[in-house]
Amino acid sequence: MFSLLRRTPLSPLAREYRERTPRRIDRHTPVAALRFVVLDAETTGLDVLQDRILTLAVVEVQDGRMSVSRSASWLVRQPSAAINAAVAVHGILPADTAEGQAESEVTAALLERITGAVIVGHHIQFDALLLDAALRRHHRVRLRNPLIDTARMAMTGIDAFRKTGYANQRPPTLEELCAHTGLPVIARHTAEGDAFMTAQVFLLLCGRLRRRLSRELRASDLPLTRL
Repeated sequence: MFSLLRRTPLSPLAREYRERTPRRIDRHTPVAALRFVVLDAETTGLDVLQDRILTLAVVEVQDGRMSVSRSASWLVRQPSAAINAAVAVHGILPADTAEGQAESEVTAALLERITGAVIVGHHIQFDALLLDAALRRHHRVRLRNPLIDTARMAMTGIDAFRKTGYANQRPPTLEELCAHTGLPVIARHTAEGDAFMTAQVFLLLCGRLRRRLSRELRASDLPLTRL
């Protein structure tokens, strides 16, 4: 059974994603030449093995500009969603997600957006792990995109959040970053609001880094990671 599944051809969408999305970017690539997809997800909980995505939003950034027209958001139908502690944070009830799109449809739309892009998010590792699981479930591909965590980026780019060596130090929250930089907090704990704020934070951090280095940025200047 498993060998038969492995021989099943990838869909054209999944094949294009895999072929056009390098896991690594040449360190000399100008940042202006890269396309970034800023992403945020609200989920059923914090267990990467069991929880699922409820809402998902993306904002595209390229050449120092946010493309509002290329923004998108989705409500995901999750029949197993329950009222739990996560609902108290994001407010998405089981009755809401029952009206959403199938997870397979949402991940297909997402694949088109993230093909060839760098994914940016605040504490992005958790969202990336859930996305990886969803892509494997429905499209038989792993999440390949290079990742940038704006929390990690802030800890190297803003003095107030730099690593101090204290064992209990934690990365800044999105609210803390917005408060420190004077950016407005908009629709916090919604995928659309958090993606928009994260895109603003990312552009601000890139601008500060460019001024500090007194030159245009290259890929090697950014804290690129991957799953």
